[in-house]
Amino acid sequence: MVERQAMPHQDPKERAHNFDEVALGYSDEQALAEASRCLECRNPKCVEGCPVNVDIPGFISRIKEEDFDGAIDTIKFTNALPAVCGRVCPQEVQCEELCVLAKKGEPVAIGRLERFCADYERKRGVTPPARPESTGKKVAVIGAGPAGLTAAADLAKAGHAVTIFESLHDTGGVLTYGIPEFRLPKAIVREEVEYIKQLGVEVKVGYVIGKIKTLDELGKEFDAVFLGTGAGLPKFMGIEGENLNGVYSANEFLTRVNLMKAYQFPNYDTPIKRGKKVVVVGGGNVAMDAARSALRLGAEEVSIVYRRSEEELPARKEEVENAKEEGIVFRLLTNPVRILEGENMTVNGVECIRMELGEPDESGRRSPVAVEGSEHVVDADIIIIAIGTSPNPMIFSGSTGLETNSRGTIIVDDSGKTSLDNVYAGGDAVTGAATVISAMGAGKIAAQAINEYLIN
Repeated sequence: MVERQAMPHQDPKERAHNFDEVALGYSDEQALAEASRCLECRNPKCVEGCPVNVDIPGFISRIKEEDFDGAIDTIKFTNALPAVCGRVCPQEVQCEELCVLAKKGEPVAIGRLERFCADYERKRGVTPPARPESTGKKVAVIGAGPAGLTAAADLAKAGHAVTIFESLHDTGGVLTYGIPEFRLPKAIVREEVEYIKQLGVEVKVGYVIGKIKTLDELGKEFDAVFLGTGAGLPKFMGIEGENLNGVYSANEFLTRVNLMKAYQFPNYDTPIKRGKKVVVVGGGNVAMDAARSALRLGAEEVSIVYRRSEEELPARKEEVENAKEEGIVFRLLTNPVRILEGENMTVNGVECIRMELGEPDESGRRSPVAVEGSEHVVDADIIIIAIGTSPNPMIFSGSTGLETNSRGTIIVDDSGKTSLDNVYAGGDAVTGAATVISAMGAGKIAAQAINEYLIN
């Protein structure tokens, strides 16, 4: 059996000081070698682990035959964002986890092969897709993030006239404002969006639903509406000092770095504090992105402060390993209790307390318990809070009858239908902060339901 092909990377010492993409992608030879590992199972479980139902054995089989055009066509039959998914999708806990080879060794590197196919297409040139006959129906999609883009693509393929309304000045949602350039180059996001436009989707940016138009008004203007507005409202800990100069939510910090291009200073003069000692609170992928971005902006030391152990870190294993290689310090079983004030209301460190793991909480993870008398101070001049987000309630302004729960997320049934007759929703606006691919899966489910609603 051929060994799993390692992904080529930038050297950690070099990449810690630039925003160029870390993972460099497979060569043709590596892709062929990795594809040869697939057993082409009669009952492939890997497909069951894919939220967007990619024909995984089908596209890998075409790679084996060196039919790279056929491979990318197979992927794009169900997935409109393959270059994105191949980079940021947590395949290790989805399709790859169900690979037969994973039972006794390493699974086929499905995500890396998907990226290879998407990158091949980009170099070759993307062929504009054929447009279907129009149904005469109009659909409004609110939000140009992964859920909205996926729903829009599927609905356009079904022949409906789709218009995306995006509040920001650029498309991509979290793909653009949240995920850093070194993980997901923005040129790739733009090209994926351009493909969706070629399907016939119209995109309007700088269009804030709830301000320019209400949800109720859209529901009357369009035959159906899909809400893919994400979860852009940051959560804070509610501890002393969170109002000090130098405390960022991860959303604001990453938006300044990515969407507003602070990392390209001085070409872009987006204001952002470049701390010498940065503390990032949280243990998910967003925390890793914020920490690694702060390091690249020139910080001398960047620490991840997380109240559980490494085993409970919710971030992808690959991202944790990359962060460690780049020199990020992990202060685990540690929890902030107070942010200390320096001169002119600036951050002057963070007081923390050590934790130990007790009984499992509602999610099944062991609950952290404070260790009395273990208070200590971690030096810091910048604090970035990355402990989660919730939907921005602005979208609900002026709308009537849309049901939400106590967490502020939209209530839907299994098809994505909301409490309103012709309004559907999916992604983080429904689940709270989750993965890109889960949002895409929700967009596909809702698009199917909307199509059935429109044609019946």
